[in-house]
Amino acid sequence: MKKILFILTALSFGFTAMAQEKPNAKKAKKEEKRKRIDALIKQEEEGVIAYKKQTVYGVKLTTDGYGAFLEIGRGKSVKKAMLYQFEISERKHQKEEKSPSFANFSAPIIYGKLNFFYPVKLGVQQQILLGNKSNKNGLSVTGNLGGGLCIGLLRPYEIEVDKNGQRVYIGYDSPDSLRFVGAYNDQSATGPNFGTGWKHLKVTPGIYIKPAVRFDYGKLNELVSALEVGVNAEFYSKKIPQMLYNKQKQFFLSAYVAVLFGKRK
Repeated sequence: MKKILFILTALSFGFTAMAQEKPNAKKAKKEEKRKRIDALIKQEEEGVIAYKKQTVYGVKLTTDGYGAFLEIGRGKSVKKAMLYQFEISERKHQKEEKSPSFANFSAPIIYGKLNFFYPVKLGVQQQILLGNKSNKNGLSVTGNLGGGLCIGLLRPYEIEVDKNGQRVYIGYDSPDSLRFVGAYNDQSATGPNFGTGWKHLKVTPGIYIKPAVRFDYGKLNELVSALEVGVNAEFYSKKIPQMLYNKQKQFFLSAYVAVLFGKRK
């Protein structure tokens, strides 16, 4: 009988202790959650940008063209993050000069242009905080450095001309290359539209590096509003033919300014 009373008493104390531990554990979790929320509120008031994930879209204007990009960011800490980027742009040659077409309402001709040049980039950058906001209306400054793979898409520049009573497209690599070169004085010639040349697309692989400085001026930390200035350096496996009678290059260096917008979590 005494043994049974002892067992029942021990079980009673055990259940009582467990019942007390559960509220204490819940209370500890609530307290921990409250502290995290208080810390986030304080960071929000101070303008500190902290996130686990961000999705950013952007458009950029370079010294030799323009482009657009998508970026996925993963925050490692308040000071560091990794940025995974996909970008496509169009690079123009500095000697490009449009001449009006003889035909009304038709595309102009760029004398000597051989290819449209579209660099497509896939890379990663390390982002490091250089200066945080002093308040919500302040400015956050980060430095980004990275690079990756670059694929140069070359779309032949093909003009439209009359040939044997039909309208046909010719390029520099076609049998009518002499007529292509003299298209500037051909009254039947018109410039290409966006749909021409894709069947003869060529690909040239390369690599790139991109250092940049980003200025985030957004008032709400959940939303990305920023400007970025930086430099692109690209090197391709072979020379890129852009313009006739001009030196072909493998290495391209350009500066850019970009506008970014997106969301953070």
